[in-house]
Amino acid sequence: MKRIFISDCEGPISKNDNAFELASNFIPNGDKLFTNISKYDDVLADVLRKPGYSAGSTLKLILPFLKAYGVSDKQMQEFSAKNIVLIANSQITLRHVQAIADAFIVSTSYEHYIKALCKAVDFPYKNTYCTRLSLDKCGITPKEKERLREVAQEIAQMNTIYIPQRAKTTEDFSDSDRAVIHRLDEIFWNEIPRMFVGKFLTDVVTVGGEQKAEAIRDVVNRLGKELADVMYVGDSITDMEAFKLVQAGGGLTVSFNGNRYAVRNAEIAVLSESSLVTAVIADLFCRFGKEKTLKTLGGWRFETLKNSGVEPSLLRQLSQLPDDLPKAKIVTTQNVEMLIKESSAFRNKVRGVDVGKLG
Repeated sequence: MKRIFISDCEGPISKNDNAFELASNFIPNGDKLFTNISKYDDVLADVLRKPGYSAGSTLKLILPFLKAYGVSDKQMQEFSAKNIVLIANSQITLRHVQAIADAFIVSTSYEHYIKALCKAVDFPYKNTYCTRLSLDKCGITPKEKERLREVAQEIAQMNTIYIPQRAKTTEDFSDSDRAVIHRLDEIFWNEIPRMFVGKFLTDVVTVGGEQKAEAIRDVVNRLGKELADVMYVGDSITDMEAFKLVQAGGGLTVSFNGNRYAVRNAEIAVLSESSLVTAVIADLFCRFGKEKTLKTLGGWRFETLKNSGVEPSLLRQLSQLPDDLPKAKIVTTQNVEMLIKESSAFRNKVRGVDVGKLG
């Protein structure tokens, strides 16, 4: 019986942060706008736990501003297709997992990007879950457009919120950061909802947080299998609920160049410029199950892998990588903080600091 392989897209498969790139390209100071909204997203999702709010909702919070600067669905599609940057060997990995497992992508990314990526790597779009929307179908008045452009620049000029460790309420933030949070609350939950483009905030469902977990449940139910059959690969705060669900059900969870949210909630932390490590772990899991996979990873060396029963062609390709064997470690209470530091630094190296620091 085939097991199930499910992966996030941006991070484990590609180096892109497509929404960040769209904002940076089409909106003046869009990189700072996106960064500030992304940090606000982390505050709402992980610190304040705003009811009904999901990690990754940055992708719908920036939509009114993309609309205000005249971005169309066609522009999103063309930009996405032209700017895909894949993690090394990700096409090999995706081909391999499709041969040995029921393979799916569950991503917060816009459908425009996921369609382009699926075409680039020959992956079936029908086996994806992503954020579906149309910029063209939402109206905007000239007055709204002018006001949103003003607000976009206001947000871009704000100081980026610093989240203290173990913060639980707004009282744990500095006075200046509390003021920023309060102003962003006014913008997104009072001012924009009164505009035509407020429909983006109410109608668009971003596939992040609990929506990723729900997508995994849907896959399992569709195939008539169990969560114990699932291997899930992620890298960010949007994968936390997916990690928790799969672990609780006895499946395997892998952080690929993850940030602190991913490493802390996964069972395995991978630091690699090549996705071949993912292919090897998936091969072990699909052939032998979780117990042998973890046992093999506990002695992560070429000699151990050669004797593990992993597909030999994968090991040959892994041995040909320019650097030493990439790191794959089981996450424990003893090494988690060290792995968070190492993985976060490696993430910045692979994807760039601007993208790497995003939640």
